[in-house]
Amino acid sequence: MSRSVVALIFLHALVAPAGAQDARVPVLKLATPVSPPNWALLQREVLRTSSEACRAFYDKYFDERGWLLCVERWGGDDGPDDAIENCNDWPLLHALGGSDEVRKLYLKAWEGHLRQYTLAKTKDVPFARDGMYYKEFPVMFDWLHHAEGLTVFQMQGLSHPRDDKFVARARRFAGFYLNEDAGAPNYDPKHKIIKSLFNGSRGPLLRKATALDWAGDPIEIKNRFVLGHGETSYDEMLAHFKDYTDIVGDHPQNLSATALALTAFAATGETKYKDWALEYAGAWRQRTLDNGGVIPTNVGLDGKIGSATVGKWYGGTYGWGFSVEVPQTKQLAHRNTHYLGLTGFGVAYLFTGDDRWIDPWRKMIDHINGQAKKGPTGAPTYPHMHGDKGWYDFKEAKYAHGAEEIWYWSMADADRARLPNGGWLAYLEGKNPNYPEQCFRADLDAIRKRAAGMRADKTTPDTRLADDPMRFNPAMVANLVRLATGGLHHGNRTLVMHSRVRYFDPAARRPGLPPDVAALVEGMTADATVLNLVNVSPLHARRVVVQAGAYGEHRFTTATADGTNVAVNGARLEVVLEPGAGARLVLGTKRYANPPSLALPW
Repeated sequence: MSRSVVALIFLHALVAPAGAQDARVPVLKLATPVSPPNWALLQREVLRTSSEACRAFYDKYFDERGWLLCVERWGGDDGPDDAIENCNDWPLLHALGGSDEVRKLYLKAWEGHLRQYTLAKTKDVPFARDGMYYKEFPVMFDWLHHAEGLTVFQMQGLSHPRDDKFVARARRFAGFYLNEDAGAPNYDPKHKIIKSLFNGSRGPLLRKATALDWAGDPIEIKNRFVLGHGETSYDEMLAHFKDYTDIVGDHPQNLSATALALTAFAATGETKYKDWALEYAGAWRQRTLDNGGVIPTNVGLDGKIGSATVGKWYGGTYGWGFSVEVPQTKQLAHRNTHYLGLTGFGVAYLFTGDDRWIDPWRKMIDHINGQAKKGPTGAPTYPHMHGDKGWYDFKEAKYAHGAEEIWYWSMADADRARLPNGGWLAYLEGKNPNYPEQCFRADLDAIRKRAAGMRADKTTPDTRLADDPMRFNPAMVANLVRLATGGLHHGNRTLVMHSRVRYFDPAARRPGLPPDVAALVEGMTADATVLNLVNVSPLHARRVVVQAGAYGEHRFTTATADGTNVAVNGARLEVVLEPGAGARLVLGTKRYANPPSLALPW
C-alpha cells in the first residue's frame, strides 16, 4: 500500500439524514507530505480576505437591522433586486469555506431586505403601492430581475439549508408557480405556460406594461444620482422603457422559475416540484422543436407560439426581435434574453441526466450559426437577432449562448469543439499549469481594488441607489467555483449550482473547505474527476468530506490515490489529511445518478 493511503475505514457514526444517498461514508487517510503549492496558499488567502472584506462592506452599507442604506425604489433601472445583489456570492463564499461571519451577515441582510422592501411602497406604480414585496417575494416583475434578486436566497441552500424559514420560503416561492397560492395564478397547467413576463407573488400582469411599470416612480436625478444605464433625467428613464410593452404571454425567461422548484425539491424531497419543473421545461422543449429548432420568445395565453405578438415567434419584450433605441445616444441596442431559458433545461438535466433536455439547444446553436454570411472584411459573420426581415445583428463572433453549459453537462467532444481554446478549459486539458495561481492572484488584486473603492466612496444614504455599492462587493467566488469545485458560476444570476464536487468540514459540522485545506479540480471527463487536495498546515491534521456534485447528484464509484484504488459507491468520501499532507485523487464518477438534495452529511 502507498505511504499516503494509510487506512480506509467506514464511519458508522456518520449517518446521513433522510434524502441523502449514503448511510455510511468511506474514509481515506492521506499522509504523504508535500510542499504547499502557490495555488493552495493563494486560494486560502482569497477565502480569508474575501471574508474579512465582506465585514467592512456590510458595516459601511447596511444598518443594524440589515437594511441597505440607500434610496428605496421600484424598477428595472434600480429596484429591490439590486439591493440584495449587494450580497451576491456571500452564501457561495461561505459554502466554499469562507468565515461563519459571512453567513451571519448575509442572513441578517436577507432578513432585513425582505422587511425593508415589504414596507417600501410605490406611489404611482399600481401593483407595488401596498409594498414592493408581498409574502416575502416580489409582487410581479420579469425573471431577468427576479433572478438577480433571488440569487442570495437560492444559494443559501448550499450554505445554511437547516433553517425552518428557508424551507418554508422554498415551498412558498415554488408554490407561486405550482398554483398553490390562489392570489398568484401565474401558471396555466392546461397550456403549460406562465402567463406573463411580469409574474410574482401577486400573480401575472395581463395587460401591456407601461414605461412607468418598468421605471418606477418619478425621481430627482441631476446632481444627485448616477444611473447605471446612463440616464440623466427621469424622462430618459421613461424613454429607456417606452418599448417594453408586450409582456402578456410566456417567455423563455420564465424557465428560471424552475430553479425555485429545484430548491424546494432538494430541501424537501417532494416529487411535485420535480414533476412541475419537468412538465414546464418539457413544454418549452417541444415549442423549440415545433418552431423549427429555435426557441420562441412569445407564447400567447392560448398556448400558441407568437399569438400575443401578432403571430411573431420572435416578438415581445426581450424577444429575438427586441431592438430598442438608447435615449441618450439614439443608438440601437439589441436586448434579446431568450438565453435565460437555459436555466430550465439545466434544471431538467440535473434531475435526469437525459440528453434530450439539451440536444435541442445544441442544435439551435448550430442552426443559428448555419445562417452565417460574409462580412465586410470577407470573414464569416453570424446572426444574434431575428426580426421581420429575418436574421440580423451579424457579428464575427459565433452565436454561443449555452455552448459552455452544454459541454459541461454532456462532457462530449463534439460539444467541446464549439468552445474556444484557452482559459479554464485549456487548464483542465493539461495546458497552462500556472492558471490557478494567476486566477487567485487576480482575485486578491480585485479584492484590494474593491476595498479601496469602498473606502473612497463618498455617497450618502440619500444620494445612493441600491445598485451603487455593488461594484465594491468583495466576495470573489467565480474562480473558486471553477477551480475548487469544477463548477459553473453564472454571475448575478446563479440560481442553480452545477459543480463536479463540493466540500464539508465534519469537525465544524458546516459546509465548505476546512481551515488550511485547499482543493483544485485538475481534470474532468464523463466518468472521472481529478482532484488535488492539500493541507497547508504543518501542525494540524484536517478532515474534509468531498461530495459528488453540489446537490449530491453524482456518485463516486472509486477513489485512487498514489496508485491505491478503493471502492466508494456513494455520493461522499471523507479524506483525512495529516499535517502538511497532500495528494492527487482520481475519483471515478457516475454523473447524475442521484436525486438532488440539500441534506448535510451528519
